[in-house]
Formats: sequence, C-alpha cells, structure tokens
Amino acid sequence: MINTIDPSKDVDGFHPMNVGKMVSGLPAFLPATPYGIMLMLEHYNIETKGKHAVVIGRSHIVGTPVSILLSRNSNPGNCTVTLCHSHTKNLREICLQADIVVAAVGRPHFVTGDMVKEGAVVVDVGIHRIPDETKKSGFRLVGDVNYAEVAPKASFITPVPGGVGPMTIAALLKNTYQAAIGQKGNQN
Repeated sequence: MINTIDPSKDVDGFHPMNVGKMVSGLPAFLPATPYGIMLMLEHYNIETKGKHAVVIGRSHIVGTPVSILLSRNSNPGNCTVTLCHSHTKNLREICLQADIVVAAVGRPHFVTGDMVKEGAVVVDVGIHRIPDETKKSGFRLVGDVNYAEVAPKASFITPVPGGVGPMTIAALLKNTYQAAIGQKGNQN
C-alpha cells in the first residue's frame, strides 16, 4: 500500500523513496514521530552534539528513523547512537552509558530507574492502556518508561500522555503543510 502513495504526498514519511532520502540526508518527508522528537529536542535546546544516544526499539516507524536522525551531522544530531531492542544483551549496562535514551520498545514500564544514569535525557515514545479501577475510563496511560522511577534521575523526561504524542501530531501537520504548498519535504 505504501508504494502506491505519491512520495510528494507521503506526509507520514513511510514511502521507500522518502526513507531513502532521509537516510541519504536529502530533503524528504520525515516519519512524524521521529521528526516530532527532533523538533522537541530543538525547542528545548537539548544538547545532542557529541552525546551518546541509546534508542531502544528498531521499528521502521520510530526506532530506526530516530537513530538515523540523531546521528546526522545537524543540530539536533551529531550523536553517537546505539540502536538496541528488547533482546539486546547487557541492555541495562548500555543504557547506563547513555546521555540520551529514546524508549520505543512497545512494552509498558520497560525502562526502569536502574537503567538510567543521573542527568540523562529520556524520551518516552510508548503509550499503553493499563487497567485502573480508580479512573472513570477504567484505565490509565503509561509509557515504555517507568516515569516514577526515572523522572527523579533525568535532566529532561517526556510524560505519557502529553509528550511525544502531541509532537507527532505537530510534525505530521508540518509535513502536511509542506505537501500542500508543494515543497519536497523537510530539512532537519
């Protein structure tokens, strides 16, 4: 299905042509969630140059693209990136070396306080419904990061809900605007 979309209208940034351009550093529509993360890092002046970023999750939608964007020679960017997943050996030790952790593994509370060093920047991409009888809806939303354990150690952490989700929407709207005016995509 993705291949049937005109790359100049692919505001999700999933078409192989846009992915290839992104990898090559050419103007392209970037996948909305990774683009939103980069916009957030830029907005909050999070220093990324020379930092070690650990991305947990290797999906084509978030993990792999954000690892590419963080490694680019740009600002934000210029990180040394380690791409991990739920089966990575010594994941805790790798995360403890990270200045920036991007959690996009798809498991509630996967990243715990003992996995994050003091002062790390933590970006939680996950969103999960957990049963909670105290809520009118019967559930609450949590991320891939155990916020209560990690927040006291982090210099910057995104909440769930209200962190990466709204930035994904903002990036999608930026891509949509660029498509509407006929430009070929973003330069990050």
